This record gives sequence, C-alpha cells and structure tokens, in this order.
Amino acid sequence: MSDVVEKTLTALPSLLSLDSQPGSTKLSSTSKLGTLIRGITELTSKHEEEKLIQRELVSIKEQVSSPNTSMRQMKELMVRAIYCEMLGYEASFSYIHAIKLAQQGTALEKRVGYLAVSLFLNESHELLLLLVNTVLKDLQSTNLIEVCMALTVVSQMFPKDMIPAILPLVEEKLNHPKEIIRRKAVLALYKFYLIAPNQVQHIHNKFRKALCDKDPGVMTASLHIYLQMIEENPEGYKDLAASFVTILKQVVGGKLPMDFNYHSVPAPWLQIQLLRILSLLGKNDPSTSEIMYEVLDESLRRAEINHNITYAILYECVKCIYTIDPKSDLLEKAAKCIGNFVLSPKINLKYLGLKALTYVVQQDPKLALQHQMTIIECLDHPDLIIKRETLEILFRITNAQNVTVIVDKMLEFLRINKDDYTTIDLVGKVAELAEKYAPDNEWFIETMSTVFSVGGDLMQPDIPNSFLKLLSEGFDSVEEDRKLRLFAVDSYVSLLQGEPGKLPQRFLQVISWVLGEYSFLREELEAATVLRLLAKLLDMKNTSSETKSWVLMAMTKLCERGAGVSVAQEVSETYSSSLDTVLRQRAQELQHLSRHSELRARVLPRDAGLEPLEVDSSLSFLDGFVSEALAAGAAPYKPPHQRQEELAQAKALSLEPYGLSLPISMSSCSIADRQSPTLLSISSGLSGESPDLSHKGGSSTLKLDGVKRLWGREGYLAQREPVEESARVEVPSPLRSPSQQGEADSSHSQTPIPTPEPEQEKQQLASSLFVGLSSQSSVCLMGKSEPTPQRFRRKAKSPGSSSSASEKTSNSLVSTPSTVDNLMCNNLLDSNITSELVVSSLEQTSQLSQGLAAANGTCDAELTDSDVKGSSPSLCGDNAVAAADPAPHEDPCKDLLLTSHLPAELSGLSHSEITPLCSNQSLDLSASHVQKEDSLVLVVFIYNSSDSDIQQILLELDSEEIEVSCVCDSAVQEASSHSVAVCQYSLTVKTPSVHVEVVGTVSYQFPAGTPQSLQFSYKLPLTCFIRPLTVSTEEYGTMWLDFSHDTKQNLTLISDGQEPLAATLNVLKKKLQLHVVEIIGMEGIVACRLLQDQPCLMHCRLNAGTLAVWLRSPVPALPDCLMYHCQRALQEH
Repeated sequence: MSDVVEKTLTALPSLLSLDSQPGSTKLSSTSKLGTLIRGITELTSKHEEEKLIQRELVSIKEQVSSPNTSMRQMKELMVRAIYCEMLGYEASFSYIHAIKLAQQGTALEKRVGYLAVSLFLNESHELLLLLVNTVLKDLQSTNLIEVCMALTVVSQMFPKDMIPAILPLVEEKLNHPKEIIRRKAVLALYKFYLIAPNQVQHIHNKFRKALCDKDPGVMTASLHIYLQMIEENPEGYKDLAASFVTILKQVVGGKLPMDFNYHSVPAPWLQIQLLRILSLLGKNDPSTSEIMYEVLDESLRRAEINHNITYAILYECVKCIYTIDPKSDLLEKAAKCIGNFVLSPKINLKYLGLKALTYVVQQDPKLALQHQMTIIECLDHPDLIIKRETLEILFRITNAQNVTVIVDKMLEFLRINKDDYTTIDLVGKVAELAEKYAPDNEWFIETMSTVFSVGGDLMQPDIPNSFLKLLSEGFDSVEEDRKLRLFAVDSYVSLLQGEPGKLPQRFLQVISWVLGEYSFLREELEAATVLRLLAKLLDMKNTSSETKSWVLMAMTKLCERGAGVSVAQEVSETYSSSLDTVLRQRAQELQHLSRHSELRARVLPRDAGLEPLEVDSSLSFLDGFVSEALAAGAAPYKPPHQRQEELAQAKALSLEPYGLSLPISMSSCSIADRQSPTLLSISSGLSGESPDLSHKGGSSTLKLDGVKRLWGREGYLAQREPVEESARVEVPSPLRSPSQQGEADSSHSQTPIPTPEPEQEKQQLASSLFVGLSSQSSVCLMGKSEPTPQRFRRKAKSPGSSSSASEKTSNSLVSTPSTVDNLMCNNLLDSNITSELVVSSLEQTSQLSQGLAAANGTCDAELTDSDVKGSSPSLCGDNAVAAADPAPHEDPCKDLLLTSHLPAELSGLSHSEITPLCSNQSLDLSASHVQKEDSLVLVVFIYNSSDSDIQQILLELDSEEIEVSCVCDSAVQEASSHSVAVCQYSLTVKTPSVHVEVVGTVSYQFPAGTPQSLQFSYKLPLTCFIRPLTVSTEEYGTMWLDFSHDTKQNLTLISDGQEPLAATLNVLKKKLQLHVVEIIGMEGIVACRLLQDQPCLMHCRLNAGTLAVWLRSPVPALPDCLMYHCQRALQEH
C-alpha cells in the first residue's frame, strides 16, 4: 500500500500540470483561461465585459453539451465556468456536468469536479442528491486522494437527510492509519454536529478518542467539536478540564512539531481554542479554575513576541483570567497587559485594549479608573471604531451619578454617526440608561425625544413600545405619574407647533398616542387645538399610512362637542374613500364616535391602559362565523406548512436515502414531496395603534405570554433577579501597590498642580464620567444589583410580594479525576496510546459518574447518569432564611414514610424514586412522578421538620416546555409540626424536548415570623410522557401519509439469542413504552403517542447490519427527540 501511495504522490506534479501534450495543436487550458482573463482586464466598460462573458458562456455551453468532449476538456471547461460564476454571471447549465465530472473523471478531474460542485451548489440544492452515491463510492475507495476529496466535500456541504447514509463510513475513517483521513473525518463529524446534532449523539466517546489521537492535527480538529459542545453544556465536560490544561502546557512548552509554529509562536490558533474552552469550564468553578492558574501564567509569560498573533493570545488569556474564579497575581498581570494595549500608539492594539477593558470592567471597575484619562482621549479619537468601543465601556460603568454625562456623549456621537448598525445599537443603550437612571422627568422626556429623533425609523420597535407602556403603567407615585405625563404632553405640543415634518415616523406615532391619551391632563389645552395640530400631520406628504392610522386613532379619542367635532368630521370625510382599508376603517370609526359621545366614552375610556386586558385565546367569538362559512362551502383553514406541501407536490424528486424503503403496507404509495419542518412560516407583526408589541414566534397559534404582564422600566424584558453583593467573591485589587493606593487616597487633600486649560477640561470630564467607581459600595454596573434608588420603579404586582431579594446557592457535583484524565495528561500526544486504554478509561469514567449520581439521588429509575447530574436542583432562599443546603438522599425509612402518603388512587401505579428537591432547617421538599395511562402526575411532598406549625404555604410551578395544572381539590395552606402535606400536578408537554424541566417556588410563614421561600427544579426525560399507540396496519398507513415531520437514523441492532429485529424492537418497547404494530421479514412498524394524543410512527428495516429507522410525526421536534432516546436505550442495554 505504501508503494502505491508513494507512486501516486510522485505522479501528482505531472497530473497537476494543465499544459497539453507536446506537439498538440490545441490550446492548453492554461492559455484559454489566461486569454479570457487578459481579455477581461483589457476592457474599458462593464457592458463590454458582459458581452465577452456571455460569448464565453455560449461557447462553454456548446462544448459541454457535445458528446465528443473528453473528460480532460471538461475539466478545463469547468475551470472557465467557475471563473465566470465568480464574476457574477450565471452558469447553471454547467452544474450537472460538474457532478458528472466528479463521478467519472480521474483523480485530477474528480478534484476539479468536486471543487466546482462545492462552489456552484448549496446544501439545499436539489442536484446535490445526485452526488450522494459518488461520495459513498469514494469513501469506500482504496485511493487516499479520492477519500480525502469525498471527506472534504462532506465537511463543506452535504444534505442533512443523507447523513445517515454515510455516517457509518465516516465513523470508520476515525480509525484510518493515515492522519489526514482521520483529521478530515473529524471535521466532517463537526459539520454533522452543527447541522444535525441528534444524529451524532451516539459517537461522543469517539470524539474523546480523537482528542487522544497521537497526531496533533487530529487532536486540533476535535477541539472545534468540543468548543461547540462545551458552550452548550459546560457541566458535562468538567472531567476533561485537566486534559485540556495538559494539552495547553505541551503546546506552550513547544512540544509540537515545528510545522505548527507561526512566526515562531507554537500553534497560536490551537492556544486560542484551548483558552476559550478553559474559560467556559472554569467559570464559577473554583476547583476547576485552580488547575488552570499555572498554565495561564505560563501563557502570559511566553507570549512576549511583538506580533499580531501573540496579541490575540494575550487577549484570550486576559478574557480567560477574568472569566474563571479569580486569582490576585494573575489579575494583576492581566491588568498590566490591558494597560499596555490601551496605552499603545497603534490603533489596532488600542482597540484590542479597549475591547478587553470592556469585557473586564464589570468584574473590576477600578481598572477603568486607572485608564480614565486614556478613555477620555479616546472619546475624541478620529477613528470611529475606537470611539464606539469607548462608549461601550462608558455604558458598562454607568450609574445614577454619571448617567447625564455619558448619555450626552452617546447622543453627541449618534448625531455624527452614519452607520446604521451603530445607530441601532447606541439608541437602544441610551433608552435603557434613560429608563434606568433618569434623574428627573424633564431629563427623561427630553432624552427619549432625542432618541426618537436621532434613531428615527431604524430603532427597534421595542423602544417606543416600552416607552409608551412606561407612561401607561405608571410608577409607585400617582403624583409622579401625572407630572411625567404632563411634561410629555407639553413637550410634544411644542414640537408639533414647530416643524413636525422633520420628525421620524415612529416619533410621530409616539406623539399621537401620548396626546390622544393624556392631553386632557392639561386643562388649559383645548381638544380642538390638539386636533388641529394632529390634522396637520395628515396633510404632510411624507407621513406614512401607518402613522396616519395612529393619528386618526388619537383624534378619535379627543373628539368632543364644538370645534373638535367639526375638525373630526372634516378629516373623516377626507379618508372615508381612501384606498387603504385600515385608514378607511379608522375614518369610519372617527366619524361615528365623534357624533356619539356616550358611545365613545364606553369604547375609549380614559386611563383604560391601567386595566388588564382579557383576551379570548381560542377566538371563540368567531365560531358562529366559521360554522356558517363552512356550511356555505368555504374551504377549511390550512396551516402554512400544509399549504407549502401542496404547492410543492408538482416536484417529484424523492428525498429518501439509499437503503431505506417505505413501510410494509405502503410500498406502492407515493409519499414523496413532504415538506421539511424547517419551512414553517414565522409570523410576527406590530399593532398599528396600540403600544403593545405583537408577540414574535414561529407558531401559527395565538401567543398570549405577557398579556397581563405589567410594564416598567425594562419593557418586555423579564425582570432579572438581583444578585446579592454577598454572593460575589471579594478579591483584593491587584492594580495598585500599597504605596500607590496611599498616594491615590491622599491625592484629594493635596493642592492640585496648575495644568493647562485643555487638561483641566479633560480632568473635569473624567471626574464626571467616573464618579461612583472609587468604592465598591457605590458601584452600579449594568446587569448588577442597584444599591441606589431608581427614578422609575415598577409597580408591585401584589401587596404580598417579598421586598427582599433572594439569595441563590448551588452546589455543583465535581467529578473525581478518572483514568481518562491520567491517560490524557501523561500520554496525550504520545504515540503509545492504544484505543483499548481509551475505551477502558471511558467505561471507568461512566461507572464513576454513575456512582456519584446515585449518591446524590436520582429523579427517575430510568434516568442515565448525565440526566441525573443535569437535574440537580438549584436552591434559593430569602434573606430571612439560612441558605438551603442540597438535600441528600435520605434513608429508606423516610422514603417509605413519604411513599405511604401517596394518594390512594396513585398508590398502585408505577412511580419513580422519591427525589429530594430542596430543604432547610424547617422544611423538606421531595417529589416523585407517577405514570398513569393518560397522564403524568407530579407528586410533591412538603415535610414540616420543625416543632411549629407552618402557615400560608404557597407552591407555584412553571415550565417553558410543560403545561402544569393542579389536580388537588384545594391548595395546601398549612402543615402541622412533623407532618407531610401532598400536592398533585398534572403535566402535559407543550414543546417536545429531550429533557423537560419544571421550576418551582414554595413560600411559607411561621405564626410569628417573616415570609420565607425556597426555589427548586425537577427534570424529567421525554420518555416519561410516551405511551403506546394501538393501531392497525391499515390505520398506520393512512396516518403515515398525513404526517410531514420526519427524521432518519441508523441504530445499533440488539441480538439476545433471537431475531435481531424482534430483539431490538422488544428493547425499545420495554424501555420507551412503544407499541409494535407488525413485523414482516426484515421490516417492522411501531407506533406511540406523546401525552396528550400527539402520535409518532416508526418504520424499521434491517440494512447492512444496522437498523434503519424512520420516524414521522405531526409535531416538528418529536421525531428528533424520540430518536435520541432510542439511541440511548439501545446503548444502555
């Protein structure tokens, strides 16, 4: 084999030569392409270029269509077609010929064909399916070049539906003797993980083997996958932290081959990847961070070469140091590194320093004080990028004392900025700061008016809607509400009396709504005057139809007897015949309501925004209309995806992978042309007149989340739970020596040295910008707790709401170093590593994690170790309660005690183990779920372990994926001393997910004490909600054709002394509660349902030693989730 490879590599230079054979009268491909390029460069106009390219494309099309064109000539034609496409001219006629060239040519011709295909087609192109067989053949080839080309095109572009067909072959290449094949196989699996993560869940152990590969290139390729997976779930890879540290030590120490060096820097991009991984693993984890300190110190010390790549490494080191659990000497070195960047005269380094300072200023605000004069100078820097990053720093250090100065600087920059993206970003930040730190009403209204004027129609719709909701909801003080609304009315009336034509459309909409709602507060302001000002807006040419609709609605609210009615009638007559249906409707409403004042008072009452809206989510008021329309022959409603399917039925292209067939009873049926679940239409909209922002989402049903939610200074954003200062880790500031600190402290008492006038202005600006950062107690950073009272405080939702912030405590499970760690630390890049050791180590790691999980209690008897670790509850308690300790798994006596309290109707049913949720000195919470035939019941046990009775117990559960409903006759109100109270909740899946989680809060109070509360979470696998679906083969066939969402995967077969297909289906039936409909020969059909009544069908077929599984369901995410659990069930068997 080695001789063949050597001869192949020796012959490559001659193959790569594009010259024709000596003596040939034909032009070489090089000269033809060169002639084309020279001809284009000599042209003087775009029109001449277009004519030349069109002639060239006509010539190429004639030659590729000729039956006498050889593969060598086809290769040359593809190169010219690629060049024409690169210039922006379509050469779609050559796409099919590029695929043929990749299928039939020699090594060099296949290379050009694959290159053309990768440049011409995208992942969703229908012609790409014709390449699947070619890729399969090349992956099985003995020629290394063909295998490399196939893996390259797979890692660049490949249909998602066809991944199961080639996944086993790509997995095999992970064990190939050639490192280039293994590296390309890892990159192909990385591509699969990005586009279809559920289909590669079962090969995570092979990723670990790639991390242990003796070739550094393979190991480097595996880091891409690990970075992606750790970003999604850092807790699942804590055991690999020591391994990544060991790799980084070897890289920094120069243990890799010289080929990996770049400008004498050892593997810089590998260092950057590892530093990003370590920052994710060490965040909020002192034990994991401790093993990183030494290598981070070494990385900072060795990155001393003055080159851009070393600056990138230093930047990642600084981010990592400030992300993980802090260490004082490392913080000092990182601060020094940031200072060198910020003070550099080079613009790129200065920007890098500002970027790093932006990242770390929240962890260490005093670092901004060190460089305050440099930051002031950057505000006047001619480079706009430097100035924008400086404003980002100021945004992060804003507090109630410096908000006016910082907002003025931001607005000053906005007035000269021409970049739309920067405008959108800064407008949102100014609005956020204004709502959070406004010193008074006047400043707030003036600032928001400037925001609306400068931001124009580029700003996000959330900003004006949040502002209007803020005015509508009001604050804690009624008098403050009135003052704010009055000032807004006066300000906007004066704007309309000036030049309203220069104001943006969204600002005019805000003005119209405010005047329509609150102009009556100014008694001396007549309604007729406001109506005339609004009518002027309708006469302006640049006023949009949407703005006119807002104006007409405002006029409808203001029209009263007298002159106002005449103005309203005149406007309504003008727009009653408008071609715009919305304007015509608003004009009719204005006309009728202006004549009937009593009706207008009932329809549009004043201060109606304070009343919560009751929305009929089922739209039941339309039932009669729909019934009459259907009876009259109207077509029933079809969801968007169903309409897309019907439109696509003209295409007969089959999307089925090779090796899979149709279900048994439907082999003759045509079920092509199903639509991908990704083509669901996403509807979103903004109400024309109401300040409420329409909910955005991908569902066709009406979303009502937040309808009754009170708005405040944060608008639609959910209120972030404040983080207590006591929960932060106090670290001594490493930025100044004691002598420097003493000089800084005494500087205020010394007489200042006379300085030039510009320097005095900069120092005054610095004192205004950085006020409030000198002491930790006065720090008020974005996203942190607010020690100072806010100007605009949201109204409390209920009198009983707790005024004290809750403290969160969580204990994470730290994995014991396993054999994998020792193996990877000692021999990670050693050629003596064997796959047997890796597999053995992984098995020991799995056993160890299972043992640790068992010691901490499990949530379900069938949950795996990773599931249990993911379900570890997080605990919270109020300030009045000592921090709740994680409840360990109690002795069997207590479990028996709680089991005896199961309701009589549930005692005989199958239930999970009783899992501790949270506890403190007086209360223990545990839970168990009971599987009924038509539902899943969550039983929560509340055990009063104190000597006093507990009163006013309130248990609240919520979940994003599950619908929770209480099935108890009455809510638990109290619990006697040393007694158990039981609550039952029925759970139904709203959005299928691999695992679903319920979060809850229990609040209670002693007879003589303050209210207290605990928080907890409970995690369940989706399999708890799966039930068998009993159907006949004929019913199965009918349902299969109706379902549009599917997924396909090859699974491992089980052989327990019986037929493999029957054995495998029996395992799935037992573990996942599936119903086997029928087994005929090598095929089987299975059915199940997700509570409540959401079916899923499975078709199985034996294929080349594996089980080819095809899942279909009307629910988009259900097939992928169920496929994941099928993989896990077969792996655990």
